Amino acid sequence: MAGPEMIEVEVAYALPQKQKIYALLVEKGTSALDAVRRSSILQDFESVDIESAKMGIFGQTVKAPAKHPLQAGDRVEIYRPLIADPKEARRRRAAKAAAAAKPAE
Repeated sequence: MAGPEMIEVEVAYALPQKQKIYALLVEKGTSALDAVRRSSILQDFESVDIESAKMGIFGQTVKAPAKHPLQAGDRVEIYRPLIADPKEARRRRAAKAAAAAKPAE
């Protein structure tokens, strides 16, 4: 009797100074969140809150990681919280550029 079909997946997490990709062999249908739990990420990154972290597969956000079944070759990415609102940062850069381009009187 054959066992469950196993697939290879990866779990990735990155900080500015440290990045890590974990290769895992899991049962087909394992959820993204379960794969993250099975990786040793918390040993290397103790501050990661995997229960509330946003996750994605190859840059595509996964809305419900606990329910998203993985396919062979998927890479689950754990996203860090943003430290600045991207829209606000863009507004500040645009205002600064406009002020620099304004001729002195």
